[in-house]
Amino acid sequence: MANLLDEINGPVNDNGQDVRVINRQIPVKVGFGSTIFQIALWITIPLLVLLYVAVMGPSIPNPGIVLLVGCLAGVLPGVIFIFMKINAKNYFQQLEQRIQAEASNIDNYLEQRVQILQNVVGLVNRAIELDTNVMTAVAALRSGGSINSENRNEISAQVDTAFGRLFPQVEAYPELKAHNAIADAMQQNNYLQREITAARTVYNSRVTQWNTDIFSWPTKMIVAAQQGYTTRIPFTASSEIREMARSKFF
Repeated sequence: MANLLDEINGPVNDNGQDVRVINRQIPVKVGFGSTIFQIALWITIPLLVLLYVAVMGPSIPNPGIVLLVGCLAGVLPGVIFIFMKINAKNYFQQLEQRIQAEASNIDNYLEQRVQILQNVVGLVNRAIELDTNVMTAVAALRSGGSINSENRNEISAQVDTAFGRLFPQVEAYPELKAHNAIADAMQQNNYLQREITAARTVYNSRVTQWNTDIFSWPTKMIVAAQQGYTTRIPFTASSEIREMARSKFF
C-alpha cells in the first residue's frame, strides 16, 4: 500500500497556507453502541452461565450454586467499570483545575504587562505627545476591570498594540530611551512576554490533553458525554499580531 502522504509527488501548495485556530467547542457524544456495551458488561457472563446451566443442568451436581456463583462473578465487569468511570471523572476534575491554574498564570503575567504599560505611558506622556491610539488603548485597559477567560485575548491584543505603538516613539527620543525607569520597564516587558509565551505553551498542552482524553473510548469518552464536556479552545493570536509577524523587523 502506498503512503497516504507522499512528500515527493504531492500534491503541494506552492503558495503556502496560513493555519488558524477554529473558535468552536465540540461536544462529546456517544451512540447507542456505548449503552449496549455498558449493559453487556452486566449481563453477558450471567446469561452465559444461565445458558450453561440450562443445557448442562442434569450433569451438574449443584446447578443452583453454580448459577448463583456465576451470576455474582458475572456482574464484576460492570462493578469494575463503575469504579473506572469514577476514576475518569476525578481525572477530568483534576485536569480542569490544572487548566484553570495555567490560565491564571497567563492572567498574572498579562496583568503585570498592563501595569508596566500604564506606568510607562505616564512617564512618556509628560515628555512627548503620544499617539492617540496609545492613549485610547491605555484608557480602555484602565477601565477594563479584572482579566478573565472572556476578555483575556482582547486585553492581550490591546497591550500588544499599545506597546507596538509606544516603543517606536520612545526609540525616537534618546533622552527617553536613556531614562532608567523606562529602560527597566522595556526589559520587564520583554521578560513578561517570554513568560506569557511559555505559559501559553503549557496551557495549550493541557488543552490538547483534555481534548484528546475526552474522546478516549470507552471510559473517558462515556464519562465526558455524561458530564456534558466539550473540547477547549487553545490560545489564539489576534489578526493584528498575525499581520505584525509578517512585517519586516530589521
